[in-house]
Amino acid sequence: MILNHLMGLYTHPKEEWKTIERNHEAVKSSLSHILLIALIPSVCSYIATAYIGWHPANGEPLFLTPQSAMFMSVGMYFGLIGGVLALAYLSYWMAKTFDATPTFTQALELAAYTATPLFMVGISVLYPVLWFIMLVGLAGLAYSVYLLYAGVPIIMNIPEEKGFIYASSVVTAGLVLLVGLMGSSVILWSMGFGPMMQ
Repeated sequence: MILNHLMGLYTHPKEEWKTIERNHEAVKSSLSHILLIALIPSVCSYIATAYIGWHPANGEPLFLTPQSAMFMSVGMYFGLIGGVLALAYLSYWMAKTFDATPTFTQALELAAYTATPLFMVGISVLYPVLWFIMLVGLAGLAYSVYLLYAGVPIIMNIPEEKGFIYASSVVTAGLVLLVGLMGSSVILWSMGFGPMMQ
């Protein structure tokens, strides 16, 4: 069921990872989770940039045109989904180096549930003040990294010593993916697909 592990990952993460490991769901379930959770930052960003306005400093709020905000939000949605799928593939591919033999479903579950706190941080953009979003974003990132380190040994069925190194490799791959997404955004903006202010 979609979102059925969400509360457990926040209240008792290690036990919830064990539950996820015992009851592997179909790829369809993990994909549904990703598709639903990725809506949070996309929809909230649209509302914030088109109707609430951004407050980068003490000046007047900045607004995007509704069309530009929609374009950016749709791009963000597909970028987030692509990022999680790429992280799942990299996790699956790197597992062989650490003598683990997970299925792609296990790697997808790991990526999907690890990314969930980061996606839920998207709610914070409804209060579009830069310092607030940064603080909430750092908290979400820290919890996502914690979930990754807690979940890797359980989901991938490898010893904790190897799990730490493996999780560190996945974090590094995730950072490379993030830089790639940011670089793609800059390239698209320079080609004329940038935001249009009201």
